Amino acid sequence: MTLSGLDIYKLLPKTNCKDCGFPTCLAFAMQLAKKAVSIDKCPHVSPAVKAQLEAASAPPIRQVSLGSEDAAVIAGNETVLFRHEEKFRNPTGIGFIIDDSESDEAIEKKVKRINALVFERIGQTLGAGLIAVRQTRDAQRFCAAVKLVAVKTKLAPVLMTGDAAAATEALALLKGRRPLVWGVNLSNAAAMAGPAKEHGAALAVCGKDLEELSACTQELNRLGVQDIVLDVAAGGERGRIWELTQIRRLALKKSVRSLGYPTIAVVDRTDPYEESLEAATYILKYGSIVLLRGTEPWQALSLLTLRQNIFTDPQKPLQIEPNVYPIGQAGKDSPVLVTTNFSLSYYTVVGEVEASKVPSYVISVDTEGMSVLTAWAAEKFTPEKISESLAKFSVGELVKQKRLIIPGYVAVMSGDLEEQSGWKIVVGPKEAAGIPSFLKNLQ
Repeated sequence: MTLSGLDIYKLLPKTNCKDCGFPTCLAFAMQLAKKAVSIDKCPHVSPAVKAQLEAASAPPIRQVSLGSEDAAVIAGNETVLFRHEEKFRNPTGIGFIIDDSESDEAIEKKVKRINALVFERIGQTLGAGLIAVRQTRDAQRFCAAVKLVAVKTKLAPVLMTGDAAAATEALALLKGRRPLVWGVNLSNAAAMAGPAKEHGAALAVCGKDLEELSACTQELNRLGVQDIVLDVAAGGERGRIWELTQIRRLALKKSVRSLGYPTIAVVDRTDPYEESLEAATYILKYGSIVLLRGTEPWQALSLLTLRQNIFTDPQKPLQIEPNVYPIGQAGKDSPVLVTTNFSLSYYTVVGEVEASKVPSYVISVDTEGMSVLTAWAAEKFTPEKISESLAKFSVGELVKQKRLIIPGYVAVMSGDLEEQSGWKIVVGPKEAAGIPSFLKNLQ
């Protein structure tokens, strides 16, 4: 339960000693309530009160980190049900499943293909975060497959096995990799807890309903395991979406600590299109980690693009640094185009300019991350702003002719812009897709 400033004040020593750096205990309590400071700043609070306050200030959904430091996947620590309320914090970790029944050659090829699923989109590098090995054979073969995969990739490892002995042996092969062990339930929780603590692994709890999940997490907590991920596998796709939603609601709105953990969804379909659609629903509906079998580039790109869109901070659009950028071997005779510093607008324009094979300059005007029409309507993409950018970036020194191509949607500003900037204004196409033919036919 979240404590108010007055609730916290009642637990403090009330000496107003100022050792915490604040003039009164009440002032300190108010800062604690806002999570602006830590209770550690008070040297006089009792251990019992400290524990109580730390428990009350813990995030409603625990943050769990998987993988090595240079390739970590962070899940959990979400604070809202809907993105527009604030933002979603940690993007869904997307991973791919390898069965230990596959040959070593097939496993190596698959790992290589998964490692290559890296894409650049609007200035960000997108890629898979996890790789799972699923046990279908004996412990010896499972561990051999885990070892082979671990050597071939830096992605965060997931061990899909309910066999505590096999998991223990495989964990010993993954020192420093912070793996996730999937397949824990009430029947094997005690056997899995010890190896997990010893090797710093997180445990993915599987249950048929929320009651079973809650009971298992409480048992693992009793055994000293705190890094937990929840998986409700029963009920099909519709049932799983319902359960994922209820887990998020209960954790955030009802402060149900036993369900305050990140979630995982395993997609196991043979049809790649159905598999991708199901995986997409879990990215949209509270899946902290999604595992699937298909490794086609189109599958990965579509899911990674969806994830990028959903986990962009709605209050801080993706932006690039305002500047003038040469595309190709731009020189004195190259055309000059202008757009906003909204990443999607900029990279769309750049992609079409590159496709035209016409070396050009692209000016990115600071519009606080707004697209062309939005920025124009908000008076962020104006003749004054564009003229300032032309002068600031000394664009006139880069080309012989002072000729500027503006987006067709803002043709209405061409007269004012020409007058203020001293440049000849050329109205370009409304859509970026028209840029290649426009540049090729530009006289």
